[in-house]
Amino acid sequence: MNVVLMVIIGAVVEIAVWVAAAQFISGWYIFFWFIAAAIIGFKLLRSSASSIMPQMQQMQMTGQLNADATVSRKIATAVAGVLFIIPGLISDLLALLILLPPVQKMVVRTVMGAMAKRQQAMMEKMMGGQAGGPFADLMKQMQNQAGGQPRGGSNVIDGEAREVTPDTKRIDSKDVKKNK
Repeated sequence: MNVVLMVIIGAVVEIAVWVAAAQFISGWYIFFWFIAAAIIGFKLLRSSASSIMPQMQQMQMTGQLNADATVSRKIATAVAGVLFIIPGLISDLLALLILLPPVQKMVVRTVMGAMAKRQQAMMEKMMGGQAGGPFADLMKQMQNQAGGQPRGGSNVIDGEAREVTPDTKRIDSKDVKKNK
């Protein structure tokens, strides 16, 4: 409910800023700015999404994301692109602020925290909210790997070797036909 209320208040504030800005400058300039900002936003989103998507697929498969400096910058650029696409002067100002490096770090920390919470919720839902369950051991191993903790056990594979002799007798199809 709070999110819906915040979106409604944000939309009302955006419209009020549009009207106030249109009083001082021409409304056409603001309209053309919205079109230009949307084009800029699409370009930013498109350029950053091509780098982010392989990383997101890796995170989905392994449960961890390698957020180096370039990926972090691309995540912040994608958020800025989305804000540019939303028509409004306040959202455009926020997008410009997100493109600043100190703000990018804060945005990346927030996005990564939200993604970690979402992943944790998915794991809990998958386990059925129980302490045990069919996937409990698998989920614990994935969480230990994602957290950077060493896996339980060693890297030794226990097995048994046996010699294979090719000289064993085989039944050929010819022998089977002769016996019949």
